[in-house]
Amino acid sequence: MQLSTMRSRYSRRDFLRVGGASLGGISLPQMLAASRGRSDVSCLIYFHTGGLCQHDSFDPKPEAPREVRGGFGTIPTSVPGVRFSELLPRSAANFKRFSVVRSMYSLEAIHEKAKQYLFSGQRPNNAYKHPVYGSVVAREQGNRNGLPPFVVIPRKDICADAGFLGPAYDPFIAGDPSAEDYSVQDLTLPTGLGLEEAQGRAGLLSALDARLEKLEKSSVVGSMDHFYQKALDLVSSPAAKRAFDLGAEPGRVRDAYGRTTGGQGALLARRLIEAGVRLVTLFHGGYDTHSDNDKSNKKLYPEFDQAFSTLLEDMDARGLLDTTLVLAMGEFGRTPEINHSAGRDHWPGVFSIAVAGAGVPGGQAIGSSDAMGAAPRERPISIEDLGATVYRKLGIDTHKEYHALGRPIRINDGGTPVRELFA
Repeated sequence: MQLSTMRSRYSRRDFLRVGGASLGGISLPQMLAASRGRSDVSCLIYFHTGGLCQHDSFDPKPEAPREVRGGFGTIPTSVPGVRFSELLPRSAANFKRFSVVRSMYSLEAIHEKAKQYLFSGQRPNNAYKHPVYGSVVAREQGNRNGLPPFVVIPRKDICADAGFLGPAYDPFIAGDPSAEDYSVQDLTLPTGLGLEEAQGRAGLLSALDARLEKLEKSSVVGSMDHFYQKALDLVSSPAAKRAFDLGAEPGRVRDAYGRTTGGQGALLARRLIEAGVRLVTLFHGGYDTHSDNDKSNKKLYPEFDQAFSTLLEDMDARGLLDTTLVLAMGEFGRTPEINHSAGRDHWPGVFSIAVAGAGVPGGQAIGSSDAMGAAPRERPISIEDLGATVYRKLGIDTHKEYHALGRPIRINDGGTPVRELFA
């Protein structure tokens, strides 16, 4: 068959699927490029999709009216004078391993924009989409130990996007590790296809590309060619297979984390960080409680409490906490007053996050909110401040600029690192 005939019958995507053997529907881009940076600090983000309620977690208001404080009591933490919601008993006992910021605030109240803002340190705009932390880390520091630098669990979200950096720095998608038949699709060749055959097909793609180069020049296509070769390297990597193999964990360890998406996701995140992934984001959904707030949170928050506390204990015991920045956060908080549907709505005015590892002193309650949990009272901390803190911890210049769309764009729009989070 002549090349021209093949060209008319099959699309470029078809050629890519043949060359990479599809690799189970691979979604791993060129982010597996060779490492260009060095950093000993990794990052693990436990994200509360929908917005963690400050009143029902790290900043309860026991003296507020019932319609504000909600239906849950409070418990003492391991630090005298600091109390958490009764929904977080293990976190309260573990408070000396992490700090909480009670005075975070955002300028966005819509989920999509608030998430993009939180994960990029720059407020969304219509001119371009800003890359998120993981994509910047992938760009600046590349892969380590042959593993992708940026991984999301269980699936990609709007706030896990490389933006103007391009798909080369999008995340690797791990899937839901709580599924009984869990396997990482991108590490599994299609049934009936052997590794040798896949490598042969990749070679065919390379040969075809040499013929097509004069007809089609595209930086995107070029990056995808490199991506498929790197993806093939990954699918043949024993280290990658081991990192994603939750079955290698003892049953008691899996039970300790909890057999939920949040629990098994946290365990998988720990395994990936330990193996060499630079930044892992775990999306744990269900926090958008516009109705039946107490009923939802009575189930959801203990799941987080179990997973988060076990994660910190496990990482500490393995010596990983010293070199891993751990964040537990949502895109904003929830309204001070419970609404007519017994729920709480979006509230960017103030919210709480938890921060551990990478030299973060434990047992601190940084900043405070007012009596109703509606606004910062002391030490307001912005999204830009958080971004500056993350990049400083990861060894990336917070003032660095990328040139895109014909102009310089800072990776973080100002902000000052939160001094209390540095020893």
